[in-house]
Amino acid sequence: MQNPNITADNIVTEISKQVKNYPIEPNYGFRYENNQCYFEVFINDFPAFKQFKKPTSSAFEINPFIFKNGTQKITYKLYPVNSAALSEETSLTLNLESFDMKNESQGDVVVQEFKTPSTEVKIADNYSNQKFVGAGKNYYEGSFDVKVDVPYQLHSAFENAQDLQKMDKKELEAKLLKKYKEIWSIYQNKELDNIAKLEYDSFKDLFVSGYSNKNEIENNWKELNQAYTSSTFKMQPIEKYKLQFFAGGKLAALMLDTTDNQLRGNTALWAKVDYDGGMRGMFINRYFYIPQGEKEFKVY
Repeated sequence: MQNPNITADNIVTEISKQVKNYPIEPNYGFRYENNQCYFEVFINDFPAFKQFKKPTSSAFEINPFIFKNGTQKITYKLYPVNSAALSEETSLTLNLESFDMKNESQGDVVVQEFKTPSTEVKIADNYSNQKFVGAGKNYYEGSFDVKVDVPYQLHSAFENAQDLQKMDKKELEAKLLKKYKEIWSIYQNKELDNIAKLEYDSFKDLFVSGYSNKNEIENNWKELNQAYTSSTFKMQPIEKYKLQFFAGGKLAALMLDTTDNQLRGNTALWAKVDYDGGMRGMFINRYFYIPQGEKEFKVY
C-alpha cells in the first residue's frame, strides 16, 4: 500500500505540515456562462470541472489543478442539451479571475477572457448573427492557454509516471479493473487507514494549493469520514465503464459510460449514502498511475 506511514489519525497533521503561507496567496478560478450546452474542463489534461446540469452562470476554482507557475493548457469539451447536436446558439464563456486570499477585500481581478469561436452570418445589410462553429456536431472540443503566478510548487505523485497509452489496452484494462476491485473493497469495508493512504496525495495537493489551515483540513476529513463510516454508505457495482487516459497518458481511469447527467464525467468508483436528507451519489474519483520502473498501479 502506498504512503505506508499515513493513517486516518495522522493524515490531517501530515498534510498541514506541507502547507505554507505567503505574503500574497492568489486563488484562481473560472467564471463561466454556458448556453445550450453541457461542458467539461480539463487543466493540463486533468479533469477539473463538469457541468451536466441546466445551463447557467457560476464559477469554479482551479488552484488544485495548478502545480506550478507558468502556462496551463485549458481544454473544454461541449455536449448538446436535449438534442442530438449542438445548436447555432451554443456558446461557452470562460473568464479567468484571481483574488488574493490575504487581501480578499481587494476583490476579483480578471486575468483573461475566452469565448468559444463563432462565425458571423449576415441576415440583412445592417444585421448579422453569430453562429457557433461546431453547430450540427454531437461533440466539440477546443483548448487555449492561460498564464498563472502561484507561490507554491507541487510535485504530483504521477509527475514521473509511465505513459499508460503505450501498454496493450486490453491487458491494461484488465489490470486496472483488478485494482478497482481492490480499492472498491477498501471503501466498502470502511478501512479508514487504507483510505487515508489512498487519498493522501490528492488531498495534499488540494490543501497546499489552497493555503489551508489545519482546522479546514480537519473539518474536510471529518466530513468524509462521516460519510465513509455511515451505515448507509454502500459502494455501487463497477459496471458500464470505458477506459480513459488523462495527464498525457500518465493517468488512467474507468469512467462511467452513460448519458445520465447525475453520473456523467465520474469514474466507476462511487457509492450511495444518506446525507442532506436523502440517498445521494458520492463519487470517489480516483485516478491510477504506474511509477517509472514499477509494475503495479498507485492511486491519485
